[in-house]
Amino acid sequence: MSEWGIALIAAGSALAGSLVTGWFARSAGMRQAEAAQHAGDRQADALLHTVRLTLQEQRAVRLLDLRRHTYVAFLQAAEAVALTSRTGIGPGGDGAALQRALGAVALEGPAEVARAAGEVVDRLRRDDSPDDVERAKLTFVSAAQAALDPAVPGPE
Repeated sequence: MSEWGIALIAAGSALAGSLVTGWFARSAGMRQAEAAQHAGDRQADALLHTVRLTLQEQRAVRLLDLRRHTYVAFLQAAEAVALTSRTGIGPGGDGAALQRALGAVALEGPAEVARAAGEVVDRLRRDDSPDDVERAKLTFVSAAQAALDPAVPGPE
């Protein structure tokens, strides 16, 4: 064989080897790219899941905080009416403030807390004994504490 023939065979072998190597390298690169994309998708899904959980937790905390403020405002209004009823001294409009606070409790819920708040208001309106009013307030406080306990799932 001549030198040209040997050179052509060598060049052809080198070209064929390069094509085969390139084909396998391309296939391996595509598999790596797919694996990287899959891993990236899983990582993005995990991040989105974490963000969703964080937002749900923040929403629950805001809800509990709003309820807590509503319950405290109700107790303050009830105490103002009770004090005015016992002493005869107090600012005017305590009844209106109590009615607004009761409406806020009814809106914030849950129903057990709203019922207990309504019982406090009923006892104050009937001018029941201070002990009866105090028992109704304690029932309200217990219901409110149960509603504010994040470990106890409530209706949302």
